[in-house]
Amino acid sequence: MTNASTPFGRALCAMVTPFTGTGALDLDGARRLAVRLVDGGCDGLVLSGTTGESPTTSDTEKAELIAAVRDAVGGRATVVAGVGTFDTRHTVELARAAEKAGADGVLVVSPYYSRPPQDALEAHFRDVADASGLPVMLYDIPGRTGTRIEPETLIRLAEHPRIVAVKDCSYDFLAAQKVLARTSLAYYAGCDEHNLALYAVGGAGYVSTVANVIPGQLRAVLDLFDAGDTGAAATLQQQATELIELLMSAGLPGTVTAKGLLNTLGLPAGPVRAPLRPADRDTVDGLRASYERLLASTAPGRPRA
Repeated sequence: MTNASTPFGRALCAMVTPFTGTGALDLDGARRLAVRLVDGGCDGLVLSGTTGESPTTSDTEKAELIAAVRDAVGGRATVVAGVGTFDTRHTVELARAAEKAGADGVLVVSPYYSRPPQDALEAHFRDVADASGLPVMLYDIPGRTGTRIEPETLIRLAEHPRIVAVKDCSYDFLAAQKVLARTSLAYYAGCDEHNLALYAVGGAGYVSTVANVIPGQLRAVLDLFDAGDTGAAATLQQQATELIELLMSAGLPGTVTAKGLLNTLGLPAGPVRAPLRPADRDTVDGLRASYERLLASTAPGRPRA
């Protein structure tokens, strides 16, 4: 399932954090959703990331979520815990807690709001990597954090023995290829429209929000490419484009749209936490219609979800 080039697997889902109707952490729902995702083709689950609403869950809830999902999936999938904050000390504490709760690795986003320069950013990541025995996936998403992890910084950080991967939401495909060519970092697409493209130039796979609803189809794209059927892989990726766009580029955060669609499908999700607000009925209806069109267009014998 994993090796040096795919340290956390290939097909990872940035899992939503299910809440009850009253907004409490829904651990039973998290277990059921995790099992569904792994049964559907995910070989890794990323918890408490952007899609997992990490800014609005407590440290205790994050640890409870890791333990519940670890218990549910056992060794069938890797469990990567989002621990990144704008505070190095707090991030270190969360990394240690994630290790204790049973995570296989940690996802560490650039500190947001304070916008540290590159030397401070590099020191932050090294401090977190030194704090536990877990391998680290760096999370480069400057559109949310305000700070880019520059390619030269990534190249230096790749020398650290526990910094092994990047979740790339930089939208800089040239920079990703530059780092791939000069390091052994495993690059995971963090934007679903890049899943196949990054994989084709040596990426490790993806960390996908859209996989919450179509884990099988996204996994099949990679499987077809590995089997040499690149045309079919491209077709399957293209078939998912409409749903990817509606989920990820419709002016709402992906966790809002993903939860809206999961709820209408009767799957564990629940509400989002404030300051986020639920998707309106028209948005949810549009997502459901796109999902149904995707199922109808999927070629016979191909995964349908």
